[in-house]
Amino acid sequence: MRNRKARLTATAGAFALVTGLAVPAYAQAPAVAPVIETVADSSAPTVHGRAAYLMDASSGKALFSKDAAERMPIASLTKTMTAYVVLKNAKPTDVVQIRSEDVQYAEDGGGTTADLRPGDRITVGELLYGLMLPSGADAAHALARTYGPGVKGFVAKMNATARQLGMNDTEYVNADGLPTPRGDGYSTARDQAVLAAEALRNPLIKKAAGTQRHTLAANDEHRSYSWRSTNKLLGTPGAIGLKTGFTQAAGFCLAFAGERDGHRLVGVLLGESVSSRRFETAESLLSWGADREAA
Repeated sequence: MRNRKARLTATAGAFALVTGLAVPAYAQAPAVAPVIETVADSSAPTVHGRAAYLMDASSGKALFSKDAAERMPIASLTKTMTAYVVLKNAKPTDVVQIRSEDVQYAEDGGGTTADLRPGDRITVGELLYGLMLPSGADAAHALARTYGPGVKGFVAKMNATARQLGMNDTEYVNADGLPTPRGDGYSTARDQAVLAAEALRNPLIKKAAGTQRHTLAANDEHRSYSWRSTNKLLGTPGAIGLKTGFTQAAGFCLAFAGERDGHRLVGVLLGESVSSRRFETAESLLSWGADREAA
């Protein structure tokens, strides 16, 4: 792993982590470049997962593709869409009151949580960290319930947004990616890369997704919280997020990104059987992709 990190630094340079961008008008049409398919280079790193996709989000050019159009469950990568839809409907300063049903939902579903406490009142901007870092299903439920209004209404907004982004092989059934008795939602590596590229245009999502640890001090509205990211790619030179996921059906998943010389590379890995290998593969793909674009 150390050698791979050194190679990323030496051959691809230091990807710039930018968190001070001006807030764009999110209500406008998305500016993601159209995806242009290419045949994967034979020099590309080995990918063990079921599906993968790497693209230059600046141009829409596909750099690597493995079964990228195959529909499959995506687990907590779902929460990227949750964050994106919330910020199209709410201001970061808006306040959400946590209810017992939010906490109970996460516990009943066996999902990861942000350990939210019923009665706490937390701003949307802070809840984003609870959603993205520990992958809190309780945070996802609270946000969806509030900005649907109601979870069913929110999921409808998620699917409508997917269609607006051209994600025609995606169907969401909840705001967190947990399995349901009615079946799982699904997406593709390519659709999730399109979403990742668009979501990272929002500086609030980009900042939260690139944060390794976030603390929230107690006040009259809520107790203190400390959330640590599940994304072990963070800390690698240049890595800027984005989201991890896991269920038995989906396997280990990862959406990731990095920047260099005006190019933002965005990738997605689905259906990996070894948790740590998704981070190693993402790191190798970023390095390989940066070399390829610089050639």
